[in-house]
Amino acid sequence: MSRSTPKDPCKVSACRIQTCLKEHHFDETKCYDVLEDMRQCCLKWHKVSLCCSGIKLDRNYRAEKEAAEREKLEQERKKQ
Repeated sequence: MSRSTPKDPCKVSACRIQTCLKEHHFDETKCYDVLEDMRQCCLKWHKVSLCCSGIKLDRNYRAEKEAAEREKLEQERKKQ
């Protein structure tokens, strides 16, 4: 990247997503926290960040994580 080209403000978050997905064999549910961090960055910078092109701004990953955790607890209770 040349000195005249500004750094993409969400690139660090995008790289963290790739690392997380690789570490968890591309299981998106294991990376909800970093996905939500990226979404938050894109909510602020989507007009200037090329990294945000595939991010769904209306998808709340933190809420999905909490719902999945509640469902898991409910399933465990049913087994007992």
